[in-house]
Formats: sequence, structure tokens, C-alpha cells
Amino acid sequence: MEDVFGVVMAGGGGTRFWPLSRRRAPKQLLNLSGKEIMVNEAVDRLAQVTAYKNIYIVTNCDQAETMTRIAGGRVRSEHILSEPAARNTAACIGYAAMKISHDKGDGVLIVTPSDAYIRDNLSFAGTLEQAVAAAQTGKLVTIGITPTFPATGYGYIRYTDTQDTAKPVKQFVEKPPLAKAEEYLASGRYVWNSGMFVWRASVILRKIQQLLPDLYEGLEKIAAAFGTPEEAHVLHEVYPSLPSVSVDYGILERTDDILVVPGEFGWNDVGSWDMLGALHPSDANGNVSVGDVLPVDVGNSVLYSSGRLIAAIGVEDLVVVETPDAVLVCKKSEAQNVKKIVDKLKEEGREELL
Repeated sequence: MEDVFGVVMAGGGGTRFWPLSRRRAPKQLLNLSGKEIMVNEAVDRLAQVTAYKNIYIVTNCDQAETMTRIAGGRVRSEHILSEPAARNTAACIGYAAMKISHDKGDGVLIVTPSDAYIRDNLSFAGTLEQAVAAAQTGKLVTIGITPTFPATGYGYIRYTDTQDTAKPVKQFVEKPPLAKAEEYLASGRYVWNSGMFVWRASVILRKIQQLLPDLYEGLEKIAAAFGTPEEAHVLHEVYPSLPSVSVDYGILERTDDILVVPGEFGWNDVGSWDMLGALHPSDANGNVSVGDVLPVDVGNSVLYSSGRLIAAIGVEDLVVVETPDAVLVCKKSEAQNVKKIVDKLKEEGREELL
């Protein structure tokens, strides 16, 4: 579809996948599945519903060169937009919407993260097509994931059940405690918030202008320099001063006319090492093993070797990750806190490990 554009948000640091993930090679630039680099998988999924020539990637300056090389066979170099500073998703999406509007005119944007795993690409494409049809009417549309268990680590979206595929959103809910998550699952009126959005460029820009005027003013300054010799200078001068706010908090939670399209396509955000089982099968003892690994009497653990042998005996519920310059060992229940190691390394000035 000529007026449908893909936008892959790929600027994150992926710190919860340290030590494999680093500033210049974060999670989205890794091949965690053993099949393809995650950002390329995201691009290929979008290419089911739009042309490769209509796909853009928004990344950061540290990753831009590597991103251009890795995605070069799929995404045009001029479509890889580089953020001089991380300013959250509202700025990222607004920047892409401004650029696409300037270069191509108004169109429907499909905005997705770069680092989620999706098992059923065909069902995913069908859900996107439904969302695109709803967005053509001028609505803001988000993709919801039909929950399969009472997750406490995801945000939820409550919707009004109608016969339409795109359903009115009643409420965005933060990550709930277990009892609430069980209630949401039983009700059948909630979906997980996937962080995927579909809307016309003109519509989201108008919402930013209305609800985040300071952000819109900065984006206008950047857009005024598009195609001029000053473009890079203005971008680097203005972008770091943009307000840092998520599109969920800054726009969606302050807007009444949001639609959600529930989908079932085997989604997992693979947010930390304990989730690696979404990409690799477990053995009979519940272990996920990648690389040169030798577990003996080991249970419910993640063992990831990038080269050297990992041998483990008589342990349970561990994450062990080996890279050429670092080894991570933590309880599986602490995998979400690996970012604390990265923060500690920053404090100690150990830049070579970041």
C-alpha cells in the first residue's frame, strides 16, 4: 500500500541483556533467536503490509552506523533516522511523522518496537491490516495482545467489546499486582499493551500539537531544516532539548477516541534473559541452553555461551551468560535487575564494558 509506512523504533539500549547487549550493539542488533537480527525481523514483518521502500528506522547516533550496515539490504540509508539524544517515544514518533510527511506526504504509520518476538507472522499481518483500515478513518489505533496468563510485567488496555475488529479503549492500566492481573484475564475485556500503534501522520502530529505543544514546537524547528544544509546542525541542536515523554502518557492516556485491535500472534517482548525461552525450546529439566553448554543436574536455568564452555552442576533457577570479556550470573528471578549492573559499571567509569 503506497500510503502506508512502517516506523521501527530502534533506539533503546537493551541494558537488561548485558553483557551481550552493549551501547553500540544493543538487543535489537543481536541475533538472539539464531535466525536473524531482531531489527531485521521487525522490518520483514512490516514488509508484509507495506513496501520495503516505505519503511523507516529511528535509532540513536551511537547505533546509526551499525544499523545502516545491518539493515542496508532492507531499509534505505536515508530512511534510517538518527536521534542525537534519547527523548522517549513521543519525540521519536513525532520526528518520524514529520520526516515522512515532508518526504512522502500524509500516510498511515505503523509504529512498532524493534525487539519483540512474534511467532505467527501471518496472523500479525492480518491484525495490522485491520488496524490500518481503522486508522484510515482518522482514529488513533493501538495493537493489543490477547493475554494468555496473568502477567504483572505488562501494561493493560481495557476496551468496550463490540462487533468491530477495532474496539473503543476505556482505560490504560499500569502494571498490576497478581490479583488484579488474574481479574483482568478472567474478564475477557483487557489486552496487553504491546507498544505498537497505527495512525495517520497528520493525526498524530495534530495530537502532539494539541497535547504536547512544546514538543511540537521543537519538531517544527527540525522539520523546517529538512532538505537544507543546516538539517544535521538543527537536529543536533534542537532534539536534545525536546521534552522526554512517552506517547502513551503524553497522548493516548489523555485522549478519548482511541481504538484497540486485539491480536493473537505469539507475541513476547523478550525483555530480559529469563524470557529467552520464547526464542529457544527448553529441555526436559526446563533449561534454555544456547552455545557450548554442559548442564548436569541443572533445572529451570538459562545458560548462554558466546564461545567458551559453560559447565554447571546441581544448580537451579539461574541465568549464566558468557561473552569474551564478561560473565553474568544471577538468580532467574533477578533477571529484570541486570540494568543495575550496567548502572554500577557507569558509576565506576568502566566504559569498555558498556
